[in-house]
Amino acid sequence: MGIAAHCPLVGLLVTFAMLVGSTGCGSGIPEDIAIPPGMVLVPGGKTDVGSESGLPMERPVFRARVKPFFMDVHPVTVAQFRTFVDATGYVTEAESFGNAGILDAATGRWTMVDSATWAYPMGPSSPAAADDHPVTQVSWNDAAAYAAWAGKRLPTEVEWEHAARGAVNDPGPYAWGVSLMEEAAFKANVWNGRFPVHNTGDDGYLLTSPVGTYGKTPLGLTDMGGNVWEWTADWYRPYAERDEPFEPHAFSEKAQRGGSFLCEPGWCHGYRVSARSHSTPETSLHHVGFRCVMDLP
Repeated sequence: MGIAAHCPLVGLLVTFAMLVGSTGCGSGIPEDIAIPPGMVLVPGGKTDVGSESGLPMERPVFRARVKPFFMDVHPVTVAQFRTFVDATGYVTEAESFGNAGILDAATGRWTMVDSATWAYPMGPSSPAAADDHPVTQVSWNDAAAYAAWAGKRLPTEVEWEHAARGAVNDPGPYAWGVSLMEEAAFKANVWNGRFPVHNTGDDGYLLTSPVGTYGKTPLGLTDMGGNVWEWTADWYRPYAERDEPFEPHAFSEKAQRGGSFLCEPGWCHGYRVSARSHSTPETSLHHVGFRCVMDLP
């Protein structure tokens, strides 16, 4: 399961020399460090965050310095979340509210479905969520609760984008490269066709897909574009206001990264490394999940 709170920090030993050779930046990383199971080491460095050619919420581009950190290889799965629920008796906000949001394929509109939960994200009349798919219908508060239990935390937006760019300030549009398809194979689970009218499912899935289906990024991460949007630690704010004082209020929203199976270029193109989305912390949706990070010892 790779749950840090319940597993010793054992794994591959990465040397300082190897890090310098592969990234050109090993500052602040111990000479030998154990990578927690199910995670990868994201080297530190400088990253240009945002895109001048993206949506207004991605501008202006700014440079940030990032410390090294560990990141989950893939989004938290249904099986991993079940372990958390079984161990703690945790009740998600969707379960407390009695409903959660899904996009109605017939109407192309968002709707609240009674009894839709992390276990039955499309509602109790639809199939249960598969264990190896990313958990969805979890609010930001649910994700934060899981992360705390696991001895981890949610990534900041800057950390997420730094990792998606391979920790080398890669200006390419996607975490895996420059195109949605490479050698006739899809690199992410996204909307195929015209949103929201018709999804051809050419990438193999109409909804979520098993984590890792489309391969790994150069850092060894999967699902860093498409499948599910991922909650981050940050409150959503325009980049131009990032250095100004901020006090969250009742309608403040948390930032999300990565895009989902509902994204297509004519709509949001959310699976680009710089793309952003946002929802209120109590919101649960069938295309939003999360992954965790951990600080170095």
